[in-house]
Amino acid sequence: MLQNAVTRGGRPAMRLKDLGIWQTWSWADAMEEVRAFSIGLRVLGLAAGDKVAIIGRNRPRLYWAMCAAQALGAVPVPVYADSVADEMAYVLDHAEVRLAVVQDQEQVDKVLSVGDRLSRLDLIVYDEPRGLRDYDPARLKSFEEVQAAGRAAVAEQPGVAEAWEHGIARGAGSDLAVILYTSGTTGRPKGVMLSFDNVIRSARNGNAFDQLDESENVVAYLPLAWVGDHIFSYAQSFTAGFCVNCPESDATVTDDRREIAPTFFFAPPRVFETLLTMIMVRMEDAGALKRKMFDAFIAHAQRWGEKLLNGEPVPLSARLLYWLGDIMVYAPLKNRLGMTRLKVGYTAGEAIGPEIFRFYRSLGINLKQLYGQTEAAVYVTTQPDGEIRSDTVGKPSPEVEIKIIDSGEVLYRSPGVFLGYYKEPDKTAETKTADGWVHSGDAGFVDANGHLRIIDRAKDVGKLASGALFAPKYIENKLKFYPTIKEAVAFGQSRDFVTVMVNIDLVAVASWAERNSIVYASYQELAGHPQIYDMIARHVDDVNRSLSLEPMMAASQIKRFLVLHKELDADDGELTRTQKVRRGFIAERYAPLVEALYAGADVCDITTEVTFEDGRKGAIAARVKTRDAETYPPAAPTNATPAMEKAA
Repeated sequence: MLQNAVTRGGRPAMRLKDLGIWQTWSWADAMEEVRAFSIGLRVLGLAAGDKVAIIGRNRPRLYWAMCAAQALGAVPVPVYADSVADEMAYVLDHAEVRLAVVQDQEQVDKVLSVGDRLSRLDLIVYDEPRGLRDYDPARLKSFEEVQAAGRAAVAEQPGVAEAWEHGIARGAGSDLAVILYTSGTTGRPKGVMLSFDNVIRSARNGNAFDQLDESENVVAYLPLAWVGDHIFSYAQSFTAGFCVNCPESDATVTDDRREIAPTFFFAPPRVFETLLTMIMVRMEDAGALKRKMFDAFIAHAQRWGEKLLNGEPVPLSARLLYWLGDIMVYAPLKNRLGMTRLKVGYTAGEAIGPEIFRFYRSLGINLKQLYGQTEAAVYVTTQPDGEIRSDTVGKPSPEVEIKIIDSGEVLYRSPGVFLGYYKEPDKTAETKTADGWVHSGDAGFVDANGHLRIIDRAKDVGKLASGALFAPKYIENKLKFYPTIKEAVAFGQSRDFVTVMVNIDLVAVASWAERNSIVYASYQELAGHPQIYDMIARHVDDVNRSLSLEPMMAASQIKRFLVLHKELDADDGELTRTQKVRRGFIAERYAPLVEALYAGADVCDITTEVTFEDGRKGAIAARVKTRDAETYPPAAPTNATPAMEKAA
């Protein structure tokens, strides 16, 4: 920050859209904001080693609060803004948080509601004052009040600003920079401790790999508590000097991205899937001529677009038709997506459907995959330009080593490897070896081209009762390639056959229902409609045909399925805050449905507790139907890799 304020003082550092207008801060402006807040925190008694919770959406002041705390040697602990109070209480208590910097009244209320469980918490600092006028000021201060205290100290006490900078200079790369809590897929979240060396070297390597510099623009919309946002929107911005743009709200992200047209963009597969679903839904409602033109040019792009992007030989006639398609379809589509100036886009976190991946690349969007973890400060593997395939996650990132052990698990070692789990030395020892290798928990293998292919979570890869391989995530991802299926959960470990629970995508299915004159009054009614079951049955049949062609997976064809009566929700504990399925919890919560699938029952009655946004509890009662699916004879064996078998 100090270096950027000197060398790039006039360049934009951050933008925030407020009331429809983009507000901009230069690096010099941002440095002054950070210094005032940091010195103000010191006046309030914050000291090196203290933990500071950062809670809210992507806002410049929350990023500055992280930097201000780090300048004092304190440790920021970002927390998921949509966490319910109980989840938040666990993180704040476990991290021994002394001060919380929050966005608004909603977050203040959540922290105050669990205040009796947070004995170390002394103060809450808020950004947006709306609704907080009548709150007890004893434990609350506004962001402006803290900054005013800092500015007063600088004005009244000579040498305060210099002492602040000297304090920063005394810091070391090995110092603890941040604690990022994992999503808690299998239990309570763990606090991943990353040093400044971890964060800065990973950020610099990421910038160098994709040649990112101060001219880039990114849109910060991912959760502050997620390592991806911490590296992409914070560390890489600081090390490259590029501008971070904060949307006005979650609802305006797509429109705000179109206005900014970022050059560097990251999104999990679900975001790209949702965008594609929206495109297809809108095209279904377009006129016949527009639909015909769209279909024709998209078909041409899917044949030649990726080859053009990769610099491969393409006939002149195909180039000319693609040029026309760019004018008529591709460029307007990219403008609608906010990707007209995109230099590089990444997706990670889950497998992305090959068709979806190729769709974006066919438009000339340089979308790539990476494989990363919180414990690695993101980067483990990345796809080099010219070597981009939908079935791999790339080669080892700069300074990263990878090896596959006999069990099929992927291990890695790099400068980004975490210091350990906060207050959990036993779990640290289970994950990180004495010589710095980290157990990823994922099963995979390195192909002949040196690219890593991830199969599934190592602990989830198992066997059916027959001894045949069962890789649930592999099956689920095949189902989720269909835009009408938002989520799927496969069961089969030590069972006679595979069954699946499916969540429909409400946007895609509702649009389909409208076009087919299907009347419904609720998500539950739509999910249970016979025609929706027929649609899902066709998708399951397609997946089974595909699995039958893969000798190692043919025995894992889906024999029975159901459409779940409610959406899986993080507030109900069914998903993590990063939208990953909590498989074990779902198996317990929906045990009657699982047993109905295996008992051959046609229907099953179930009552499910749900949690509303305000914390209140309710219940949903439903009669859920189950269906059989056709399975197919397996294809003849091939020289398939034994990696899956090793993992099992």
